[in-house]
Amino acid sequence: MDLHRPVDPNKTYEELTADEKLRYDHQKLHEMHKGHESMHTTMVMILIVTLIVAQIIVMEWKKRHYRSYAFFTMVAMWSIPVLMSVKNQWWRFITIWSIFTMLTAVVIRKSTTRPMSVTTPRLVYKWFYLIYKVSCFLGVVGYILMMLTFFGLNLAFGHKPQQWMDVALMLLFYGLYFGVLGRDVAEYCTDKMAASIGYYTQEGMPTRQLDTNVCAVCGNQLLVDVDAEGLIENTYKLTCGHVFHEFCIRGWCIVGKKQTCPYCKEKVDLKRMFTNPWDRPHILYGQLLDWIRWLVAWQPLILFLAQGINWLFGLE
Repeated sequence: MDLHRPVDPNKTYEELTADEKLRYDHQKLHEMHKGHESMHTTMVMILIVTLIVAQIIVMEWKKRHYRSYAFFTMVAMWSIPVLMSVKNQWWRFITIWSIFTMLTAVVIRKSTTRPMSVTTPRLVYKWFYLIYKVSCFLGVVGYILMMLTFFGLNLAFGHKPQQWMDVALMLLFYGLYFGVLGRDVAEYCTDKMAASIGYYTQEGMPTRQLDTNVCAVCGNQLLVDVDAEGLIENTYKLTCGHVFHEFCIRGWCIVGKKQTCPYCKEKVDLKRMFTNPWDRPHILYGQLLDWIRWLVAWQPLILFLAQGINWLFGLE
């Protein structure tokens, strides 16, 4: 179809065929932007320069002041998608986001309340470990459904490819988004709890000596007698010699993104720590989530900044 072939001027827009309407809209758009080539070039250059400068600033911010960077990113991850959803009236996401926010707010409040209950660390880790598992499940299911759509399996059920692809992309988005957000909030809560328990400080020196047979993450006994009231759980000894509940150290290292000992801050090799082949995909998945943070939190802010610069220079 020749988009540049003129449309009959004697016809109204309603009288045009579908192809003629497409040609008419294309020609009107071309006329609106005629002579704006230099302006478009300037806008593209502003966008490229803004992206490069913003990337450098963000990386330096992350390197020099990680705590403030992480907190700002977490807030941006939490707020930007829901603001876009309100604007576009995406009620399903708003509903799920609201439920997640209310439940997570309760967990955050417990992790920051002083004095902190001895059951709070385990509650916090269980909640974020649940989010982590659900996010992995949604992401994997979404990916598998997408691959099945590429192979045409949807035709066997009489469904259009777009239907399956929409569901696959939705599951992927929910898995990646809440996976990243859950990890960021888990890291925030981990720092708050560890500082409250007293085995970790920003300066790197413990505020009190680690008691024998005590987990430095949750502050509870490592081994509980069968006849005593408590929880019997496997323990794990790090290369530094400190022993923790297996569930606690998994929550600290995988969910909370901490690759150091909660007590002495010695570096921990996650691949060596979790030799189970089912654990390694989870570690790789956690590394993949870091890329989503840039797309969801920082990319919209940078594009908004570039649009503001264009507006200041009168480039509409």
